[in-house]
Amino acid sequence: MTRFSEEYLADLTTLLQAFPHEQFERLIAVLLEARDHGRRIFAMGNGGSGATASHWACDLNKGCCREGVKRMRMICLNDNIPTLLAYANDLSYDDIFVEQLRNFFEPGDVVIGISGSGNSTNVLRAVEYARTHRGTTVGLCGYAGGRLVDLVDIPILARIDDMQKVEDVHMIVVHMVMQRLERKPSRGQY
Repeated sequence: MTRFSEEYLADLTTLLQAFPHEQFERLIAVLLEARDHGRRIFAMGNGGSGATASHWACDLNKGCCREGVKRMRMICLNDNIPTLLAYANDLSYDDIFVEQLRNFFEPGDVVIGISGSGNSTNVLRAVEYARTHRGTTVGLCGYAGGRLVDLVDIPILARIDDMQKVEDVHMIVVHMVMQRLERKPSRGQY
């Protein structure tokens, strides 16, 4: 009889073997370009995806800081609880992220939406706003990708019908990005 832990890790191993390496490299290029041109990177999500967005902002803002290297400018849109509550109360929960982008977004900025289902309306609205205002969009999603997978410039899909394993892959992406960006460039390469 197979133990639960063996089944869980076997599923995760299978999922990671299908990792979208090309999309990951595109994401790295976009983040480096944003850093080099002083652009902002916005991330957002709900629930566990919100925690992932917050963790990502911490890792890039603090973890990718070296003397003599430009710093990342990442803002997690779900971290300011009073702002979120004000927009949710006065407008709609569906607008909590897009309204913040209207305050800060500039053409060329990067918007990262994280949604396990790929169908979180508040994430989709913010991504749509970025697309129509000349931003680069990234989506981390799971299951079949929902609407998000086709809406973004760079989708990173964890194709499995299990929210916790989707979130596992998303956190692995966050840590891979941080370590990849933290590497010192070698002779004209990142």
